[in-house]
Amino acid sequence: MAETIPFTGQVACSQQLELGEGPTFDPVTGTAWWFDILGRELHELHLATGIKRVHALPVMASVLARIDDTRQLLATEQGLFLRDAGSGALTPHAVLEADKPGNRSNDGRVHPSGSLWIGTMGRKAEKAAGSIYHVSRGKVTRLFGDISITNAICFSPDGTKGHFVDTLENRLMRVELDPATGLPTGKPALFIDEQGKPGGMDGAVCDADGHLWNARWGTGRIDRYDTAGTLVARYAVPGLHSSCPAFVGDRLDRMLVTTAHEGLDKAADPANGATYILGVPVRGVVPASYRL
Repeated sequence: MAETIPFTGQVACSQQLELGEGPTFDPVTGTAWWFDILGRELHELHLATGIKRVHALPVMASVLARIDDTRQLLATEQGLFLRDAGSGALTPHAVLEADKPGNRSNDGRVHPSGSLWIGTMGRKAEKAAGSIYHVSRGKVTRLFGDISITNAICFSPDGTKGHFVDTLENRLMRVELDPATGLPTGKPALFIDEQGKPGGMDGAVCDADGHLWNARWGTGRIDRYDTAGTLVARYAVPGLHSSCPAFVGDRLDRMLVTTAHEGLDKAADPANGATYILGVPVRGVVPASYRL
């Protein structure tokens, strides 16, 4: 088993979030974005200047993707919206699970083709309540169902492989994809089996070498797996509930990690819920933009 490498990074934002999640980076503006899902907030950090803004949201949201210079895609408990990057105004784009008002959006990521994979889950993590959907230009297609907590949605750099996990099961799946569409061409197969081990496999991202970096909820760490699914390194994160990584910076050579204080004594440890820059070099890829 790989030893956990001590944290040598820095605090990107000390504000404690109840459920910090969904980080991403816009390389055009040099801005990192992430959410407090339960707090209904969208956080914005300009890396070069350190200027930080917090945008109150009318709904719980979990995923943001760039569309162009003026628009973003937002995945929320009430479906997908187009967000005006200047005013913050939301315009409905696509409906998700209108027949399941007890669900909300959770983990998601844009495939290199420009399509979105978005996962849902019950608001109280009800067993098998969630699904994963493929969204292309507003068309919603259900891919996988009966998932309790959708997480670790990420893609190989060439778009030929997709990954996802049910955090309650800790069995990360891999599926072959059509790189032109992001749609599966086969059935999911077990890629990494962490069932029964401490912590929950949470958000993940693949680097330029195809290595998968996975946040491990409840353990305060990021795990890195190679293209064969072998654990090659573990990196400590100060916040116990490490939730999701993202590549940031002009060269995408840094990693931002969100954490949460959900279910913890917030006052007991200011590390929980803060947002961090992992102190290790990475070879990231530019986040794909959603294509309308």
